[in-house]
Amino acid sequence: MPHQLSRRRVARFAALVAPLAVSAVLLPFRTALPHTVAAMILVVAVVAVAALGDRPAGVLAALSAAVWFDFFFTAPYQRLTIHSPVDLTTAVALLVVALAVCRPAARARRLEGITVTDADYLAQLHHAARLAETSTSPDAVVECVRGQLVGLLHLRGCRFQYGMLLGHAPRLESDGSISVGRGTWDVERLGLPDQDIELRVFAGGHFHGRYLLRPTPGHTPPLQARLVAHTLAGQAGAALRAT
Repeated sequence: MPHQLSRRRVARFAALVAPLAVSAVLLPFRTALPHTVAAMILVVAVVAVAALGDRPAGVLAALSAAVWFDFFFTAPYQRLTIHSPVDLTTAVALLVVALAVCRPAARARRLEGITVTDADYLAQLHHAARLAETSTSPDAVVECVRGQLVGLLHLRGCRFQYGMLLGHAPRLESDGSISVGRGTWDVERLGLPDQDIELRVFAGGHFHGRYLLRPTPGHTPPLQARLVAHTLAGQAGAALRAT
């Protein structure tokens, strides 16, 4: 969550600054550079901002680009006024095109992130499943999954307890939710509880042990990662059941 907020802030800042910076670079060539070319270069800057951040950042960049195009490249210069109908048409076209392209650019970035993340999740599940099938040491599978959980959930620590159910730790459920006592913890609003969270390991209807997950303050693993974590625990359970 903090990482996402930081990325949004950077994108918002870039949305304001990038069109201005591009305009400053183009300014010495104002008299020789066709206004339509300057407008299209500013559109490229808008696409870059949208790809870095999200659609609101792209919209902000589009508005910023239109303002700076008017200010620097249309007469009278250094005023937010346009006298030429041709320049007015170019400015409007710049804004319309920039707004049109920022949405797919932002969506493409999100889809790319989802694709990469999904592929990583699949690779981890495949590795754990293969190890559970081929390893002669269930402890090796348990340890492998422990390491995967640390990276997957960005944990401060993680340890495995064999066949123990002591205390009343919050529990990561199979649907990715966190149960505390008889209630459900609001992960999306509150993040993870600042204490050990148990991830129980079952196989064949039998309890074999649990992973105790120590969350990193300020980091909330997405639902998909929490679901994958539960599936990884199942692979550890399959290895322990085979013994």
